[in-house]
Amino acid sequence: MRSTLLFIFSLVFLNTAFAQRKVYNIKILGAIADGKTDNTLIIQKAIDQAFEAGGGTVWFPAGKFVTSVIHVRSNVELHLAAGAELCASTKRITYGTGKASPLIRAEGQQNISITGKGTINGQGEALLKDIYRMLNDGTLKDTEWKTYNDWHQLRPEEDNRPKLIVFEKCDKVTLKNITIKNGLCWIQDYRSCTNMVIDSIKVISNTFLNNDGIDLVDCKNVKLTNSFFNVADDGICLKSSDPQGACENIYIANCRIRSSASAFKMGTASWGGFKKITVRNIYVYDTYRSAIAIESVDGAAISDIDIRDIVAKNTGNAIFIRLGKRNKKSAPGSINNVYIGNVKCEIPAGKPDKGYHMDGPPEQFAHNVFPSSITGIPGFVPNNITLENIDISYAGIAKKQVAYFNPDSLTKIPEKITSYPEFSMFGELPASGFYVRHATGIKMKNIRVTYAGKDFRTPFIFDDVNKLTLEKVSVVRTDILPIMILNNVKEPLLQDIQLPGDDKKFIKIQ
Repeated sequence: MRSTLLFIFSLVFLNTAFAQRKVYNIKILGAIADGKTDNTLIIQKAIDQAFEAGGGTVWFPAGKFVTSVIHVRSNVELHLAAGAELCASTKRITYGTGKASPLIRAEGQQNISITGKGTINGQGEALLKDIYRMLNDGTLKDTEWKTYNDWHQLRPEEDNRPKLIVFEKCDKVTLKNITIKNGLCWIQDYRSCTNMVIDSIKVISNTFLNNDGIDLVDCKNVKLTNSFFNVADDGICLKSSDPQGACENIYIANCRIRSSASAFKMGTASWGGFKKITVRNIYVYDTYRSAIAIESVDGAAISDIDIRDIVAKNTGNAIFIRLGKRNKKSAPGSINNVYIGNVKCEIPAGKPDKGYHMDGPPEQFAHNVFPSSITGIPGFVPNNITLENIDISYAGIAKKQVAYFNPDSLTKIPEKITSYPEFSMFGELPASGFYVRHATGIKMKNIRVTYAGKDFRTPFIFDDVNKLTLEKVSVVRTDILPIMILNNVKEPLLQDIQLPGDDKKFIKIQ
């Protein structure tokens, strides 16, 4: 009886609390859903009224509501009903005369959310036309738009292209069920935010370059689940821009990713750290670069990473782990205690994202398919990296006429200590399956590499590796010799290496 009364009391309390939370319908307040009228003032007024009342819901009914920059405030929910579309202004001047403001922004706020089955539409193509108009008129300053970048592309600088959502130093953030599309830069940028729940969102943006699906920058206590990303840059990207900050205690699960860069990535910005990152059940497809990329190049400490159950089809690379030193003002960072397990990846013969609008820029040198890699630099090495239950199949045919690197000249592979980290950064490599250099405590268990076509390169190359453990490693459908090169490898432990014939013939130790 007592438990029943408590249950009834809790229901009454919740219903009363919900009833007290006022709803501000922007259409009733005067917003016009014609896809043309700028409703910024009305929307902002509704947000401010909800905040001043102690909290409330700003309701967007079905229809197309144009807005420029709006500021979300504490205890306010933006709810986009089914059929509602919040359309970004296509006039660049509305985002400010200097650096473009994001469309939806919040700083230092608490208990904020964007929910509903509606859509946030960045209207990127129309906005880009206005950006180019201002650049040509000389009414907008830009130092990059007429200069080819490192990827041999022309584009206005990022500061001139507004992001769609930027929340900074906010606590208790929720995004649920919404669709976000057609941006010109990072779609969502969350900086130093805490206690975030992101669930069942869709991000579709191949409109232009730098279209990361979501960027979590120095955020803590984040749960990102059941979401879909189809974007022209990295899909789910963790970054650390604060040397005193870190991405920490982040759980990502049950997501689908299509990317013209990397699907799941830590880096490139890597100043502070990445700690206690858990990833589960990710499906990757038609992705240009790596399914999994872990990078520390600015001094970040990466530790306690647990990634499992990844399926990647038609993806350019399976795993890329890199410890480098791009930041001249600090010592190199560290990569420790990384576990990657249950990965099945299919590497195609051609460009995986060919045909997508704003596909990834092709490399400016001839090359065969790139292997997975774990690399450090002399004196600073990834440590305690475990790969288990990894199955990678290569569909292409490698040809010496395309590119060739003699495996007897491993010292000539460039270190690229200060370079941008990417799976193609070393150029053509003599390994076809895995390339590991400058590392310690590498454990590879139940690894299977399969070739549908011919590849003249050695499947596994380990160079300057300490404490290497290989167990149940197999290579299928290749007649190349040797299958494995161990160069300057200390304390190797090889168990159940499933190679045809005499192991000594197939494993070269130098």
